[in-house]
Amino acid sequence: MTPFTSQELRKGFGSFATGVTVITCLDEEQNHHGITISSFNTVSLEPPLILWSLKKHSRLMPWVELGKKHLIHVLERSQEDLAMHFATVKLDQFASIDHQVANSGLCQINDCVAYYECETVSVHTGGDHNIIVAKVLNLKNHPDKEPLIFARSKFVGLDLAEIKIS
Repeated sequence: MTPFTSQELRKGFGSFATGVTVITCLDEEQNHHGITISSFNTVSLEPPLILWSLKKHSRLMPWVELGKKHLIHVLERSQEDLAMHFATVKLDQFASIDHQVANSGLCQINDCVAYYECETVSVHTGGDHNIIVAKVLNLKNHPDKEPLIFARSKFVGLDLAEIKIS
C-alpha cells in the first residue's frame, strides 16, 4: 500500500455517510452553547450508551467532561442551515434559532428527528480528538421525520419511506 495524505484520508472518511447532530451544553454560568457533530454512534442498549467525538482543544470540552450533561439533536433533512450555523463559533448562538429550554436546563432546538439527553460517563483520547461516552437519560423520537445525512462533504436527504429491505 502507498502512503496517503491527510486530505486523501479525509476524502476517504467522507465516503461513509453519517447522520448530522447538534450537541448543546451549558457552561459554568449556565450559558448555552452548541456544536455540529457528525461523529455520533450508538454503543449499547443496556446500559443505554452513545459516543461522539470532539477536538481535544475545543472550547466546549470543559462543559462535556465526566458527569456533565448535554443534549444531542438528530437534525431533520431540512435543517442544513442549523448544521452550518453550529459548525462555527458565534456569540449568542441561539438568538435566531427556534428553541426552548428543556426541563434539564439544556437548550433544545425545535423540530429535530430525535433528542438524547445524556450525561458523560467516560472520556477517552483518540488522536487529536476526545471520544465522549455518554449515558442516555432521556429520549424523544419523531419517527415521522426524515434525518439529515452528510457524505462526501455535502448534505443529502434519504427518503426512508422508499427503502425496503427484503
